[in-house]
Amino acid sequence: MFPFFFNTCGSTSRQECQERKLTFLKWMRDDLETRLAGLNAAIETIERQIGREGQ
Repeated sequence: MFPFFFNTCGSTSRQECQERKLTFLKWMRDDLETRLAGLNAAIETIERQIGREGQ
């Protein structure tokens, strides 16, 4: 699933591999946080619209 589960480091040191993994995971986290913020905004907008229609 993730590219770092395979030995793609080759001749690089273990520390460099770990740093690359960390960078990748942080990038994934940031991307997911952005997507989640968008979903939360969409949900909030629809809930507000439903609330207005109910009044």
